[in-house]
Amino acid sequence: MTERAHAEGHAEEGAGAWSGSWVAERLGVGLTGDEALTGLLGLALRRNPKRAHLLVSNVLGKHVPQSPSVVHGHGVALGRRVRDLLGAEAAERAVVLGYAETATGLGHSVADGLGSAPYLHSTRRPVATVARAGGFEESHSHATSHLLLPEDPALLAGDGPLVLVDDEFSTGNTVLNTVRALHERYPRKRYVVVALVDMRSPADAGRLDDFAREIGARVDLVTTASGTVQLPPGVLEKGQELVARHETAATEPATEPTTGPTGRGPAAAPSGTVRRVELHWPRDVPDGGRHGFTPAHRARLEAALPAMAARIAEALPAGARRVLVLGFEELMYAPLRLAHALEQTVGGDVAVRYSTTTRSPVLAVDDPGYAIRTRLVFPAHDDPADGPGERYAYNVAGAGFDAVVAVVDSVADTPALHAPDGLKDRLAAHVPHVLLAVVPSYVPRSPHVPERPSMLPEPLRGPDFSSYAPDEVGWLLQDLSDVTLEAPTEEREEAIQSGGAHYAESLPVEYQPSEQYQQLFHAALETSAARLARAVGAVTEIVLAERSPRPVLVSLARAGTPVGVLMRRWAQFRHGLDLPHYAVSIVRGRGIDANALRWLADRHDPADVVFVDGWTGKGAITRELAAALRAFEDSDGITGFDPEIAVLADPGSCVRTYGTRDDFLIPSACLNSTVSGLISRTVLRADLVGPHDFHGAKFYRELAGADLSPAFLDAVSARFPEVTEAVDAQAKDLLSADRVPTWEGWAAVERISEEYGIHDVNLVKPGVGETTRVMLRRVPWKVLARAGAGADLDHVRLLAQQRGVPVEEVADLPYTCVGLIHPQYTRGATGADGKAVTL
Repeated sequence: MTERAHAEGHAEEGAGAWSGSWVAERLGVGLTGDEALTGLLGLALRRNPKRAHLLVSNVLGKHVPQSPSVVHGHGVALGRRVRDLLGAEAAERAVVLGYAETATGLGHSVADGLGSAPYLHSTRRPVATVARAGGFEESHSHATSHLLLPEDPALLAGDGPLVLVDDEFSTGNTVLNTVRALHERYPRKRYVVVALVDMRSPADAGRLDDFAREIGARVDLVTTASGTVQLPPGVLEKGQELVARHETAATEPATEPTTGPTGRGPAAAPSGTVRRVELHWPRDVPDGGRHGFTPAHRARLEAALPAMAARIAEALPAGARRVLVLGFEELMYAPLRLAHALEQTVGGDVAVRYSTTTRSPVLAVDDPGYAIRTRLVFPAHDDPADGPGERYAYNVAGAGFDAVVAVVDSVADTPALHAPDGLKDRLAAHVPHVLLAVVPSYVPRSPHVPERPSMLPEPLRGPDFSSYAPDEVGWLLQDLSDVTLEAPTEEREEAIQSGGAHYAESLPVEYQPSEQYQQLFHAALETSAARLARAVGAVTEIVLAERSPRPVLVSLARAGTPVGVLMRRWAQFRHGLDLPHYAVSIVRGRGIDANALRWLADRHDPADVVFVDGWTGKGAITRELAAALRAFEDSDGITGFDPEIAVLADPGSCVRTYGTRDDFLIPSACLNSTVSGLISRTVLRADLVGPHDFHGAKFYRELAGADLSPAFLDAVSARFPEVTEAVDAQAKDLLSADRVPTWEGWAAVERISEEYGIHDVNLVKPGVGETTRVMLRRVPWKVLARAGAGADLDHVRLLAQQRGVPVEEVADLPYTCVGLIHPQYTRGATGADGKAVTL
């Protein structure tokens, strides 16, 4: 059967069928409410320990291809209702905020309906050159961290109404978290919440009014339809069983695996043609609302749309009658408007539909009573900050499209997009013609910054700053030792997870180890010193062979600093080299210290700089560094810094330069400052770190009596002579091995995040080192330990016992252990003694 015939069969057998009936009949899930509800929503299933069902919108343009005039029209209609509610004067001062990824296009369409409102949407793509104006968490989502990155920080600072737009209003948690976080920074008198559907339960219905009274503001709700979801007892277990049964069946060999509902299996060779179409996108018009979209931008885009649509229409194959414009994750509005303009250009002769790819994993079932009929699976192709993973396009395969116009931004036009298993080829295996249209990713212009001082300060050195000898390391940091920065762990965790604070804006109270714990440290050091010496020697030899004969070691403070000192000692011991060594700050979500890079570039060849860290977990810092160096090249025009990090241990397979990929105990992970030169983790806070300053840190001089930093270094370097031959053999093997990163650890983290209902990879910390950090600095929930793990985990088990945290043995765990931070943490989630509860 051809795909067109398959699609026509779908249409015939699905005529009059509600796309939620399959789930409703098997799980007893029901929708009650407005008559329009079942026309707006279908039902599907996904693997989720918290919620078995998924509401699938028929008019959002995310999972279900729909006429672009219908999709845009629903948003515009909601915007006009908001304008009528506010009145002309208040509507002129309103700002619209949409939620990533699902509601970025809907929110933009609401702003169109309001007429003159600027628009901003949250994003999960950090941009190193744009300051973060806020952030929040979406507790029920599979990917929760939202950033607010307006080009103009004043966009959120006005006193006019703030209009918040999401696709559905279910519990209200996401909206309330957002309003609470923003109201603390930018208080205003009025908020309007907009959604396609209001699906709150009776228990949640009164929370909005209570919240409005709490903050002293008016909060209105505007929706297209409302109702409730009826869930019978045991629906979670039944849903999980149903998903497992169908996913197992879907992964079995099929006659035509590429046309099956999952889109998995060995992909058929692409049979469709693929070519680019040049849009001539208007210069300086943003691709969406990630950094703000003004009325002036809207006017320029409206003027350019007809010509861009004409170029797409001209590129369509002759005789095409059914065309899909496929957007890309957060990039929803630009493809929607292009599809709408194309629909108007080609008239009634061609059926134009619109949908987008997504990060959300949903079960596909080829049944007319089910919302997700088919699924294409492909790898991420925009180098996402949270690491690689699967992405999806739903209801595209088997839908009878003659052509697909895939619209991506330039950041996502990568080799992964064009790889054999990438989106381009997956589409070409199902559709005769694929057109690729690339919208330039909007990069805000750097604000004017006064000329920086010509002389940055010299590095801080011991004994005035740190307990290391002055020649061991120079710290490109500023001394904040006299500033009170510490906060209780539980208070910090609540602020971080609520989006009210960044982890680098404060410091945890330094953990003071018990005598029993210190004994474990010394025992672990005695056991692993030779193993550490081999890893130090191997990674240093690889650096000298492949990176530079006289490298400049730049450790990522603070975990990388002891490793950098040891690498410097090995180079001196084995080759008589006296290598420069510095420590710099890098902050997840905010990048590396640009002033430190400027200082380094002024005194050394950037090509000689080798960044050093202790170990990799899931690779977040690896990606952070790469993105930050790209941004630095753009802002300063200084090139040559290599983003490849050299580490002792790479259990997550995230880098090429490492001493081992075993996940074992590196004793320096057991302690905080007392094994890192008495230096705190780094601090980045606007009131303390100015545009011409290095990031900050504290020197805990008062802990000198407990300092083990020199003892740790000496214990490892004392083993250098006995491991020389082993290092030579190990380095030789590594230099001839295939060390291309596989990122297999990231896949494990994503799986664990889903299986344990966390749905935020930032709360999953893989490896012995990262698990130890969780126990010392965060609010731990539980520890997953590889079955049979031995003495490497003695210190973790002791910390878990002290904090009342369960340790769960897991078979086939790719890491020795994984630490899980308490999800959805508030101080109410712990007992009076501050210990994490067991859920």
